[in-house]
Amino acid sequence: MKDDPIIRPERPGEYGEVENLVRESFWNVYRPGCSEHYVIHVLRDDPAFVKELDLVMEQDGRLIGQNMFMKTVIEADDGRIIPVLTMGPIGITPELKRKGCGKKLLDYSLEKAAELGFGAVLFEGNIGFYGKSGFDYARKFGIRYHDLPEGADDSFFLCRELIPGYLDGVTGVYQTPKGYYVDDADVEVFDKSFPPKKKLKLPGQLFG
Repeated sequence: MKDDPIIRPERPGEYGEVENLVRESFWNVYRPGCSEHYVIHVLRDDPAFVKELDLVMEQDGRLIGQNMFMKTVIEADDGRIIPVLTMGPIGITPELKRKGCGKKLLDYSLEKAAELGFGAVLFEGNIGFYGKSGFDYARKFGIRYHDLPEGADDSFFLCRELIPGYLDGVTGVYQTPKGYYVDDADVEVFDKSFPPKKKLKLPGQLFG
């Protein structure tokens, strides 16, 4: 009988293990290979990184999941700058996906973020999964995704208030933190420090 997973802060000595977990979780999912393991490597040193919300999930002494948050803003149409959070990558080890671990980690993370006083979380994700944890389309809150042409599909862009009413009276444009934009050449160099894996072009990937 396996112990129930525990969720706790990531420890500095685990960075490599967590990056490998994220690599395994995202490999060939959205593109051939992945960049998410490099993204988290870079984000930990970003001033917008929220150390108190850098979390891992452990079961029987093995890391099986992780999630992290970054501070960012909505540039409101009335000139205000509204502080919000964005989240992820959130990764679960491949063999435990679709078994409830991701939702447990997500719900715990959001509870912690609310306890720390953050008002809302916006990010890119699948409403089918994240809707079960209280997310809705950001457009319903009057928030637009930066650089997205008017009328383009924005169903990937989700929002959840952590403080009820936090976004009342706010319309504006969400800004993705710069740290999420990484150079493919840098990803390639970083990836060489991990065991070799085959990149595959698969149906359903978003990027070539």
